[in-house]
Amino acid sequence: MQDIKPLYEAILEGREKDAEALTREAVQSGVDPTRIVKEGVIPAMAEAGRRFECTEFFVPDLLLASRAMKAALRILGNATDPLGRVVIGTVKGDLHDIGKNLVAALLEGAGFEVIDLGYNVQPEQFVKAVQDKNANVVALSALLTTTMGSMRLTIDALKQAGIRDRVKVLVGGAPITQKFADEIGADGYGDNAAEAVTVARRCLAV
Repeated sequence: MQDIKPLYEAILEGREKDAEALTREAVQSGVDPTRIVKEGVIPAMAEAGRRFECTEFFVPDLLLASRAMKAALRILGNATDPLGRVVIGTVKGDLHDIGKNLVAALLEGAGFEVIDLGYNVQPEQFVKAVQDKNANVVALSALLTTTMGSMRLTIDALKQAGIRDRVKVLVGGAPITQKFADEIGADGYGDNAAEAVTVARRCLAV
């Protein structure tokens, strides 16, 4: 039985080429892709998230781990059924995406399928993505206080499209608070990237 630990370490340390090579080697050796994901990829990204939350990791560390994870997942393809399908984006009027990218990386590493719409995303784009991709989570990010209102507009757009009741809406970003999340009718709020994964899992009970 091939040891998955080297892949775990390669992802955690952000060694993209090693992660790709180790994954390819494991697959060619007949290791079940599901085992590679569950014993290598997911635990590595969970540990990266924990270290980030405890300030043992910083943004560059998390981004490097994310790249290594993506290299492994490119080899594995759709090895496991996703925990959920998440449409994520920075809301209309906001061009900041580092925090959103970190959340997207940790969600993907945790086993969610992530549809990243980028930044300055119009409410209608979120609605269309939910409909087209049959998503069950919408994650909204904002860094500017002036764009917080776009989160409310996006939730309103989901209601107007008749799909609000089929998705969980998660919000986050520097100016966002639990109080604001409650005011606009969001289902969950996380004050950092690692907590966003916990909240997503809790909302979907996975």
